[in-house]
Amino acid sequence: MKIITINLPEFYLSAIQILNDLGVYPSRSEAIRIALKNFLEDELKLYETLEDKPFKMIIKSSLNRKN
Repeated sequence: MKIITINLPEFYLSAIQILNDLGVYPSRSEAIRIALKNFLEDELKLYETLEDKPFKMIIKSSLNRKN
C-alpha cells in the first residue's frame, strides 16, 4: 500500500472519526479506503453502461493523457 496525504473538510473527518469510534470501521484509513473503493466501483459501472462510443473514446483519451 502507498501512503498519500489528502485534505478533508473538518466535517468529513469528524464523521469518519465517529464511525471509527462506534467500531463501524477499524480505522479512519480503512473507512476512507472502503469509501474510495465504493466510489470507483460506482464510477466504473457508470462508465461500462454508457452506450455512446464517442464519449467512451473521449474518456479513454483523457485517462491516457493523465498517465
